Amino acid sequence: MESGRQAHGAFGTADEMFVNAWQATLPELRRRALRLAGGRRDRAEDLIGDTAVKALLFMRGSPDSLTDPAGLLMVVLRHVFLDGVRRGRREGATVDIAADVQAALETRDGGGLSPLQHAELRDQMNRVVAVVAALTREQKRLFALRFVEDLPYVAISERLHISEPLTRKRVELLRRRLRTADARD
Repeated sequence: MESGRQAHGAFGTADEMFVNAWQATLPELRRRALRLAGGRRDRAEDLIGDTAVKALLFMRGSPDSLTDPAGLLMVVLRHVFLDGVRRGRREGATVDIAADVQAALETRDGGGLSPLQHAELRDQMNRVVAVVAALTREQKRLFALRFVEDLPYVAISERLHISEPLTRKRVELLRRRLRTADARD
């Protein structure tokens, strides 16, 4: 009974953090999602919904480690969009990130984006590709396992023969590198 209260208390804190961040950032999330979806409201709402679920689950999993819940929502939105692009283009086990980015820009979302949006997205993706290209071999493998194959931390830990906390830390360091590249707008 006591552990149930502790879990509920942790979820309560995470849920409150999520609600506050969600209310503060929802207008900007909607604008970004609409832009990423090429103006298609139905696709934008799908992005928003997926973002909400993933962000809430993440916040519930590690509420004490979050310093910027609103920023997390923006990052999750971007990852949800990129996951959708990758999922639509993924064929086989070999992943050529640069080719996937180029193909995604030309086929999946190219028709619905304005030329300015297309250029902004291409620039952002090129920055991410450049960061990934500069990673070490081990970091590239970690990147592929987490962001391309979308494996849970436990599975990644088993494949890399490292602890789950170390896996989480290394993934967070990769996220910081990607955010740094994106912040150079």
